[in-house]
Amino acid sequence: MATEAPISGGQRTPPPGVEVLWIARVGEHAADAMAHRDLLDAEESARLDGFVRPGDRDAYAVGHVALRRLLGDRLGRAPEAVVLGRNPCTSCGDPHGRPIVPGDPVHFSLSHTRGMVLIALASAPVGVDVEVLPRPETVADITPQLHPTERLELAELPAEGRSLAFARCWTRKESVLKARGVGLNEELSRTYVGAGPQPAVDPVWLLADVPVDPGFAAAVAVRRVPMPPADPLADSVGDIGE
Repeated sequence: MATEAPISGGQRTPPPGVEVLWIARVGEHAADAMAHRDLLDAEESARLDGFVRPGDRDAYAVGHVALRRLLGDRLGRAPEAVVLGRNPCTSCGDPHGRPIVPGDPVHFSLSHTRGMVLIALASAPVGVDVEVLPRPETVADITPQLHPTERLELAELPAEGRSLAFARCWTRKESVLKARGVGLNEELSRTYVGAGPQPAVDPVWLLADVPVDPGFAAAVAVRRVPMPPADPLADSVGDIGE
């Protein structure tokens, strides 16, 4: 069994339905993650060794070592004993849908970019995304693919405000698509999440922006817990005595 180290990082107050929302700067955890890379399985280790740029390698190591520690703590087992898999994609059926721990009900999502890692654990399907704010040319290239209302919202902003608004929209959208298990296989124009200061309200998915360092944007989406059906007997109690 690998030598255990404490799970460190920034806990954020999670929205309803999310048990753990964990965010960390890669630079503060890279050395520890690489020292504990023996927690990873063979597939993760191979992917880690395949990165050319140290920043990408470190972000992957921090994210996957932290995920194993958080799942191990949640499931009561050693981090290296956690088996990871994937559900079929709900769009095409290929095995690249939501990540899972086979046989366990925990839901989780991991996102990492150069400099930042975000992880969520939940009792319902969940997705997270964290991104570096894009360049203006990237915003201009991708905006035409967004939902028509999101395109209008971005067009109404001054040029200097579009990068942050676009990143808000993108992280919200990707978190929902990851939670649904389709990822970016779905056209970006189908799902409306909003580019304004507050995410769009969705009857199925609870969307929330995640506070993060300047220069980044982050979001989490979790399936709303359905309200229990009304008890017909409770509704009739008052009638009995009248």
